[in-house]
Amino acid sequence: MIEPAIIGLRFVQYAGATILFGLSLFLLHALPAAGAASPSRLPWARWVLAGGAALLALGSALAIAAQASLFEGSLARGFTLEAMGSVVSYMTLGQAAAARAVLALAALLVVILASPGRATLVATATLGAGATASLAWLGHAAATEGTLGWIHLGSDILHLLAATVWLGALAGFALLLGSPDAPGKREALHQGLHGFSGLGSVLVAVLLLTGVVNSWVLVGPDRIGEIAATGYGRLLLLKIALFLLMVCLAAANRFRHTPRLGQVLAGGDTAGAVSALRLSVGLEAAAGAAILAVVAWLGTLAPPAAG
Repeated sequence: MIEPAIIGLRFVQYAGATILFGLSLFLLHALPAAGAASPSRLPWARWVLAGGAALLALGSALAIAAQASLFEGSLARGFTLEAMGSVVSYMTLGQAAAARAVLALAALLVVILASPGRATLVATATLGAGATASLAWLGHAAATEGTLGWIHLGSDILHLLAATVWLGALAGFALLLGSPDAPGKREALHQGLHGFSGLGSVLVAVLLLTGVVNSWVLVGPDRIGEIAATGYGRLLLLKIALFLLMVCLAAANRFRHTPRLGQVLAGGDTAGAVSALRLSVGLEAAAGAAILAVVAWLGTLAPPAAG
């Protein structure tokens, strides 16, 4: 019962970080600073960011309690301050979770108390970046020793940051596509899609490079041929397949759906172009959510190189 809860809480933390960091960056850089489609004019922006921060803070705190319960062998004993304090005091995983909860709570206060605007988004993105980086201690990277351990940890942090930026942007596009039309919204949507395409290519490159580094360490070059023989390996292959699906959908958005929207904006019915984008972005976001679930599970399994 406790182990599935740990996997679920990992997913909650990944999702919260995606919203807090990734969506903050999207709102900061992909949308116009003024007008109906500016972040300060979007009614959902503040509350979605607040929800992401709250989700991350709560998930991190409950993860400490779940880890304590696993060691104590009892939910009742795991939720005591003494047991949770031991996890924070003696485990880097617990220390990272505590830091993550503090950063997420700080971001929540900023979102609630500060006036909507660029400075608020800079603050939430900065706090979100720190919280996202701390998620590396949820995985196997923190257990790798020596110089290779530092390389692995750095690679995992970059992997997490790139992934949350991509998924956060997808969340932003999905919310824009699902919200009521406003003057200039579809133009801003096209501008955001067009502007994100270059960054998206960089993110894919970073994810590929860091993914190769992480797999080299966790699977090992001598075990690549046997990867499908382990549960970890099969989940990793599923993650790769979902990633490739996301790349294909992103390519369709960049080279087909976004240019089509640009063409009809000059004069024509945009409903068909927006519907195609909505379907493609929705599928890409669903694949991204599935990857987060797979990664949450992978972090609880022993990698082939450990054997």
